[in-house]
Order: sequence, then C-alpha cells, then structure tokens
Amino acid sequence: MTLGNTLLSAASRLFRQPLASDLCVATPSIAAERNNAAVLEIFSKHRELISLPVLENERPIGLISRNIFMTQMSRPFQREIYDKKSCIAFMDKDPLIVEADTSVEQIAEMAVQMGDKTLADGFVIVKDGKLMGLASGLELMRVVVELQAQKNRHVMQSIEYASVIQRAMLSTSHEAMAGELDDAFLVWEPRDLVGGDFYHFERLDDGWFAAVADCTGHGVPGAFLTLIASSTLKQAIDRHGARDPAKLLADVNLGIKHALGQNDIGSRWSESDEGMDAAFLCYEASARRLTFAGAKLPLFVLVPDEPGVKMVDGERIGLGYVSTPQEVAWSSKTLNLPEGTIVLAATDGFTDQIGGQKGISYGKRRLRDAIIAQRHLPMNQFANVLMDEFKVYQGQQMRRDDVTLFGFRLK
Repeated sequence: MTLGNTLLSAASRLFRQPLASDLCVATPSIAAERNNAAVLEIFSKHRELISLPVLENERPIGLISRNIFMTQMSRPFQREIYDKKSCIAFMDKDPLIVEADTSVEQIAEMAVQMGDKTLADGFVIVKDGKLMGLASGLELMRVVVELQAQKNRHVMQSIEYASVIQRAMLSTSHEAMAGELDDAFLVWEPRDLVGGDFYHFERLDDGWFAAVADCTGHGVPGAFLTLIASSTLKQAIDRHGARDPAKLLADVNLGIKHALGQNDIGSRWSESDEGMDAAFLCYEASARRLTFAGAKLPLFVLVPDEPGVKMVDGERIGLGYVSTPQEVAWSSKTLNLPEGTIVLAATDGFTDQIGGQKGISYGKRRLRDAIIAQRHLPMNQFANVLMDEFKVYQGQQMRRDDVTLFGFRLK
C-alpha cells in the first residue's frame, strides 16, 4: 500500500486532516561541520535520496539538493576545490521546515509561497525543532488531491489546491517572459482546473530559452506528469545550459523514462507508458538566430513580406514513452530571421479541437490562415483575436484537451 493510500484509509477512519508526520520518511542527515566529500559519500550510498538535511545540534539548518550538488561537483576541479570544505557551501539555507503536527493544507500553502524548489527538493519535518525526516513535494500534491477527493464536497477544493501549486510552478517563467519580450503572448488554458501542458522560459546572456510541452493526459494525471517533466527539464538545463535544444530533448527523454521506469519495450516493470511532446527554442539576439528542436510539435514562422506561413516540423517521436529509444538523438534547426518575423508554437489541444459546421478539427491550415490574417496586430491583440475565433469554432463542442500557445514577434 502506498503512503497516499495509507493516508486515505486513516483519514476516512479518523475524519482528520493528515499532518506532516503522516508524510514523513526517515532520512540520512549530515552535521554542518562535515565536508562535501562526506555529502558525496552519502548521496552515492543512498541513490534514492533527493535531498540531504544539514544539522546543527540535531536541528536542521538547511537542505542540500542532490541535483544541484552533483551538478556542481561534476564540473572540472570542483572536487579538488570543495571536497574538504564545509557542506554548507552548497546548502539551501532557507528550505521549507515544518513541525510534525502541521496540517497538509497549511503545508500546501507554504509550499506555494516557497516556490517550485519545495516541489523539486521536498521539505523538512521536525518534532520540537529536531529532525524527524523528509517529505516530497510530489507526495504532498498527491495526498492533497487524493484525500480531498474521497468526498464529493471536497473534490473541487482539492483540485484547486493542485491548481494553485501548478500555477505557482509556472509563474516564474511567465514573469521572465513578460520582462524579456515586448511583443509576445502566452496562452495556457488547461481543459480542467489543472492540466498536462506546461511551459518554461528563462533569460540567457544574449537572448532566451523557451519550451512548450504537452504531457500525456489532462486534469490531475496530466498535472502530476508536468511536475516530473518540468523538474527534469530544469535539471537538464542545469547540466547542459540552454543553448542546445536537441541535447535538452534527449536528456529530458532519459529523465522521464528513468523517473517512470519506462526503460524497455515490454518490460514487466513498466506499469505506465507516459511521455510528452515538446518544442524547445533558443534565441540569440545579437545574431537574430533561433535554434529549434521539436518532439512532435512544429513551429509556425511568418517572415515579413512573405505570403505564407512556414511550418518547421519537429521529429516524429515523443519524449519518455516506452517505445522511444533511450539513445535517440533529436536534431536542431537553425533559423536566421529578420526583424518583424512572427513565430508561434502550439500544443495539439489547439489544432485537434473539434468544431465548426462539419465537426472536424481546427487543424494546422486554419491556424496558418489565422496567423496571416492577424499579422498586423500587436501580439497581445493577436492572441485575443485568435482565441476568440477558436472559441467560436469550438462552439458547443466540449474542449478536448489542454491548450497552450506561445507567440512572439522579433524586434
């Protein structure tokens, strides 16, 4: 029985909100005076450990993330420099620390305020200030949803918790995009309160990196997968930087397969076949160069004074699925684009939506026509007109999937 199921059973009997102690998992720890060589030894011995609490007088003062630590220590000469230095060198000095009797509802609110690091690295649980153990952000989200869903009157409340957490995960990227791009838009409309689409955006020294992704499913199952995929992408960027979209696709493919145990076709250990489609873009401003790599998601490009929209296809294979080989390599496509070029990426929830008089999908051709028709508008107005037309086309049909669109005009 999983921890989530155990909590559901206990809550049904006791009619109480689960506490931090219910999520707690015993964990190794390290004293603040120990060095980084000792940290490396612990992480090597406990490969399932995602974070390591740092203690001073038995009380946690910080948290060392496996991903950050291993990435830093794998760089040239880092071990020679840091092996004998105190482990606090790579410590997060402000992790989420909660008492064992803190309710899950309170923890969820605090996790939102702390940002996505709590979802990625987990949080520390103490009893009377002394270490009790760790809990994962993914388990927190799962318990919030599963527990509240036991009674119909709690279903919407539980999904709203998950929605707040998911929106918090995306907010940093949305703010970065708004600060970097003057003429751009981002539409993120989950079919339900939570969804299986996500996006990522971050500034670079001479440009920016963006990702639009569509994970398997929608609603709560899709949202769980976005947490795994988004965390895997961030880890890949930490390892390789953001200037090689094809390399990032390959790394995310491996990360999802390993996280879900989907390593071999027909493996009896693979109980799922989940993955995602994605478009990764890196723009170098000084060269006006856009590098694109896609997994089943295309890019739509409209150059000024050209009559038609060019569709730049991605590879016809998704990320993470059982049928996707571990060693598959994606290719990047480089586009040198003039000022005024419009570029758009969309998940298939947009183009596959059924509607219109014939009850057929919206389609890529109709999207290309819409881009041409609205090319004269600022991108925020472009998005408003496009979505209004899309909703008219949908009519009385049910929304089939989550919808995400990212569009920009080069300055």
